[in-house]
Amino acid sequence: MAPLIQAFRAGHWPSLFGAWLHFEVSFVVWLLVGALGVIIAEDFGLTASQKGLLVAVPLLGGALLRIVIGLCTDRFGAKRTGLGLLIGQGLAMLWGWLGATTYEQVLGMGLLLGVAGASFAVALPLASRAYPPAHQGFAMGVAASGNSGVVLAAFFAPRLGELIGWHAVFGLMLIPLALTALAFATVVRADLGGAGSEERWSTMMRRGLRQPSMYWLSFLYAVTFGGFVGLSSFLPIYFHDQYGLTPVMAGTITALCGLAGSVIRPVGGYVADRCGGLRVSRYLFPAIGLLAVLTSQLPTVHVAVPLLVITLGTMGFGNGVVFQIVSDRFPKQIGMASGIIGAAGGLGGFALPSALGVLKDTAGSYGAGFLLFAGLAAVAWISIELAMRRLGAGAGGSTEYSGLSH
Repeated sequence: MAPLIQAFRAGHWPSLFGAWLHFEVSFVVWLLVGALGVIIAEDFGLTASQKGLLVAVPLLGGALLRIVIGLCTDRFGAKRTGLGLLIGQGLAMLWGWLGATTYEQVLGMGLLLGVAGASFAVALPLASRAYPPAHQGFAMGVAASGNSGVVLAAFFAPRLGELIGWHAVFGLMLIPLALTALAFATVVRADLGGAGSEERWSTMMRRGLRQPSMYWLSFLYAVTFGGFVGLSSFLPIYFHDQYGLTPVMAGTITALCGLAGSVIRPVGGYVADRCGGLRVSRYLFPAIGLLAVLTSQLPTVHVAVPLLVITLGTMGFGNGVVFQIVSDRFPKQIGMASGIIGAAGGLGGFALPSALGVLKDTAGSYGAGFLLFAGLAAVAWISIELAMRRLGAGAGGSTEYSGLSH
């Protein structure tokens, strides 16, 4: 406990709190459609493919915006960019509250909710620049543990939706959004997040995209974060369709799964700080693949629940590990890197529920979608083994990544 307290005090902790709060509330907003997915789907009478697209579209919106927001964070600073995102989320909540009366309009509103998913490209650079290099994994893990917003969304949204209707839930979210904006404006230092950089966005992008490691880390994050956020969005529908659970019970179990993946993310970053992200990853991805294979067998609900809790916990741990590697590899371009790699994570999250829905309609089972995901985890593991062989199996610490740009 003492080393964790020491790490917490090593930087500007109010800014770290602001980063965490921004991401926490934004994550609630981002996954609100997924948390209300069963109720919305019943309202419009959707097929499995339409359900998958319904919960996936906000993830796509977040993926598309993360690169732009990452560049804005580097150029204008995390504070101004973060406040702008909160305003955008408020507009999306107004649409969901006062409009969104057709399936197509809900999809449009979900796409606008991508501004909430783009919070990632504000929170992580802010946390990174508030702490020294030795505590990057810890600080970014704490900020990114704001993905525990999935717990709040999955637990409360179905209950509120049954009481006041799903439209009113969007209106109610305007209150925590306003309070978050006030707190963020108060506690975050304005000089963090790269404000004042004169480098052109196109130059930063070209430089980042010339790095092969950017694409590789994007793929790894598409598996860990994409798996986490994609399942977090789709599990309420999965538990309802596969096991016949009520929206409230399905949301409660999803909240438990999301909690496991959220609280362990800082631990993943902390372990990666101490042991080296690549060395940890070579055990992480086989575990994710094995868990996905077991889930694909569609066991009874009494087995599926603990299995999915462990699965999302493992993915959450992996999110912290992968971004420890990112912060070490791109210390001066963390906003841009967070945007690009975070976008890949969002695309992975979009692809997973979409694939689960389509394969359910075509193959008649959700198992095929989980098997497909297991195959991607296996490919990620093979890529890590190849990287370790190239760099030397005993590499660790900051030198562990020195060869990744070549």
